[in-house]
Amino acid sequence: QVQLVESGGGLVQPGGSLRLSCTASGSISSLHAMGWYRQAPGSERVLVATITSSGNTDYADSMKGRFTISRDNAENTVYLQMNSLKREDTAVYYCNVAFFRPWAEYWGQGTQVTVSS
Repeated sequence: QVQLVESGGGLVQPGGSLRLSCTASGSISSLHAMGWYRQAPGSERVLVATITSSGNTDYADSMKGRFTISRDNAENTVYLQMNSLKREDTAVYYCNVAFFRPWAEYWGQGTQVTVSS
């Protein structure tokens, strides 16, 4: 069993920055990736960025150059540094952990990010 706790969401002006954090607790014993996804009202949940336990990263095209994902393996924590935020970035951001061999997936409760003047 794995539990995810997210923090760092809030209200920010366009052009501002936020840093989201997510800490996983429980059994982290297999190959895995951690990531961030987001969902705007009335829209589907989409990928923001992922990072593997070895440090390989992947970003959605719209986030490249503005968002940076990183992790602290010792603490099982993943971060999302968000810069140059736009109104279009307003969404609930969800933390995710995916395990392989065997496959399993867990989600956090989500944290609201609102970009508005």
